[in-house]
Amino acid sequence: MNANITKETLEMAKTALNSPIQDNNLIKTFVQPGTATSGLIAYDLEAPAKHLIPVMTPLRNKIPRDVGGYSIQSNWQVITGINTSNMDIGVSEGNRGGAIDYTTARKYAAFVELGLENWVSWKADLASKNFMDIKAEAQLEELWALMIQEEFNILGGCSTPAAALGTTPTPTLTDVGSGGSLSNSTTYRVGCVALTLRGYQQIMGWNMGITGQSKSLTTGLVQQVTRVNMDGSSDTYGAGTAAPSVVATQLTGYATDSIYAIVTPVAGAVAYAWYFGITDSDHMYLKDVTPENFITIKTTATSTYQKYSALAATDYSYNSLVFDGLIAQIGNATTGGYIQNVQGKLTTDSAAGITQINTAFQSMFDQYRLGPQTMYVSSQELIDMTSLIIANGSAPLYRFNLDGNNPGGKISAGVAIGSYLNKITNELVEVVVHPNMPQGTILLWSDRIPYMLANIGTPVKMKLRRDYYSIEWPMTKRRYEYGLYMDGVLQMYFPKAYGIINCIQKQ
Repeated sequence: MNANITKETLEMAKTALNSPIQDNNLIKTFVQPGTATSGLIAYDLEAPAKHLIPVMTPLRNKIPRDVGGYSIQSNWQVITGINTSNMDIGVSEGNRGGAIDYTTARKYAAFVELGLENWVSWKADLASKNFMDIKAEAQLEELWALMIQEEFNILGGCSTPAAALGTTPTPTLTDVGSGGSLSNSTTYRVGCVALTLRGYQQIMGWNMGITGQSKSLTTGLVQQVTRVNMDGSSDTYGAGTAAPSVVATQLTGYATDSIYAIVTPVAGAVAYAWYFGITDSDHMYLKDVTPENFITIKTTATSTYQKYSALAATDYSYNSLVFDGLIAQIGNATTGGYIQNVQGKLTTDSAAGITQINTAFQSMFDQYRLGPQTMYVSSQELIDMTSLIIANGSAPLYRFNLDGNNPGGKISAGVAIGSYLNKITNELVEVVVHPNMPQGTILLWSDRIPYMLANIGTPVKMKLRRDYYSIEWPMTKRRYEYGLYMDGVLQMYFPKAYGIINCIQKQ
């Protein structure tokens, strides 16, 4: 009988499966579960994981990469002027002409190492089997992250004391007299901190696919960063903040008062953090961060925000571990490019153009006989420029293209500028939105130096001792560790071929 147990059991199971089930409890046991993680069900998971990360690196993609670097820095010599004393060309009978003179300068840019790391534990690797290659994913993610950070540093890196912001100038205050709710007959205090692009991003946030950029004042400024590295070492560097200004004071004289504050623009700064309060710096709090070098303060600051007294009186605007980017090199007081501080809104020239941009183009041509080929702008500047140009100071200008076979077709609404006519050189300048360009700043970019035999293939390049290379580190823990590095510097032969228009107020 024991030998037939299995056979008898199988026969009973077949009978049960071929017969209607009357037991309600058994029926309930096998209904579809309410969640994907309960019951006897399959899990419909699409492989591999989806990448919803904005990897936008237009400058990095555009700038040539020269891997011929060696030693500790790239060096070059430039001739910046010929016949600088303006020797006349007239020659008298039987005599020779006068000798010309010229000016030269030696330039250099020190190489730096840039890199990021990632790792995968043994268990994570095993758990991802039959879903995706998580070790390859780890290396792909660090590649994308390094590209994004390289792009950011190409635009906004600040590495050297020569490019540092220094001490923020003391604000100048004016009693507006209306429009606000400040108390009458009260002495208010205002302090200011100039910010590099790195410092500004602390407040605006980093768009890494999780959330977009949005201003947040709750955390306040971080002046210095101490980073713990994968090998247990640490590095400390500046986080993009200038030394705080001297506190300025203003006595109010009206019941509904406001205070207007302005500082002298700081070369290399893209924004300004304002602190406001009474009594002393321990009662002054972060009020706002603006892309302009001025602010109208209408209400008191939030007392839970960062105190002015919490800031060290030190310039933490530069980080010696990176290279000077475009904004820093253009803003250099001795060798930099064109700088225009608008300190207000862009204005129309009433001829389908913008006054401040025309001024920049004219200055660059009059001084150096050149003009840019691209304008990199923020999304806000594109909207404001389009509004000014399309409105044209009078009637809007439109052109409609209609199909002759279907004259009643639809018309698409909305207009955006894609290029801007340089009225000096009669060339179209491409207008491009850059993902890291701060509101209130426009970058003027030149693809070429229009000088005869300049001996320059490209005005800007990445000079590299070694381009991207990956290291799979020896295992000292139960995990796979990867590093991705590069070694080089952003080399600008002629910063004067570039320009910055900043301190632009939103329309």
